[in-house]
Amino acid sequence: MTGLTNTLKTTALLGALTVLLVLAGQWFGGTQGMIIAFVLAVLMNGGAYWFSDKLALSMAGAREVSRYEAPRLYQMVAQLAQRANLPMPRVYLIDSAAPNAFATGRDPQHGAVAVTTGLLQLLNDDEIAAVIAHELGHIKNRDTLISTIAATFAGAIAILADMAQWALLLGGFGRHHDDDAHDSGLAGLVSGLLLILVAPIAATLIQLAISRTREFEADAAGATISGSPLALASALRRIEAWKQRLPLATNPAMANLYIVNPLDGGAIVKLFSTHPPTEERIARLERMAVRQRALVW
Repeated sequence: MTGLTNTLKTTALLGALTVLLVLAGQWFGGTQGMIIAFVLAVLMNGGAYWFSDKLALSMAGAREVSRYEAPRLYQMVAQLAQRANLPMPRVYLIDSAAPNAFATGRDPQHGAVAVTTGLLQLLNDDEIAAVIAHELGHIKNRDTLISTIAATFAGAIAILADMAQWALLLGGFGRHHDDDAHDSGLAGLVSGLLLILVAPIAATLIQLAISRTREFEADAAGATISGSPLALASALRRIEAWKQRLPLATNPAMANLYIVNPLDGGAIVKLFSTHPPTEERIARLERMAVRQRALVW
């Protein structure tokens, strides 16, 4: 059911992205601008669907490994994928001392799991398995595609903000098809300023709304796949603690993909975080473990 919901969300986001770009194109450039924006929307949607995994892995500096290069990791992924009834995903390593991981791929048949070398060095086998199971939960729920589409949507809004900024600088608003140039120019100025100010916030809120819910769902799925909610809780606690000492250098656009947000900052950064608080995720997993023990007894 979660996978179907995420598929519907993805379709809705792609449709909304197309409409948004077309309307913006018409606003800035009339019929010609609308046509250009539509072509851009089609290219962005197609690129996000077909090549998002390659782009994400490249941005993370991940390299694919075989069962011979990383036998421990590869075998762990293979066993958990079989347990989750998923096709074997591609396995990637990221050369970073900071422990973290993410999954990508447009569907379960094209899934990929990437972990940092720090994750393999700083966590025990049960914790590593729980982290991998969490990422497989994202693949099973088809979260990996919707996350990339959300990032594309956010990027499109940022492009619109840039367009508005340049239009203001070049005096592009309200210069045509209006008898009252002064009033039109003032209205265009206000509209442009609002777009520049609101667009980045809207982009962040789109990612936030999608990402926070999916992390809870992937935690539950991962705990079920690995069979150990407490191991995942322990892994989250240790990754969060290591984040303070070993920050992961990554593009901010990638932050929503990782199991723990690798970016750190003050109250504003936390307010617009793409992840729910790690403490809340741990608490939910601990309650899940209590319920499992009660069922056994």
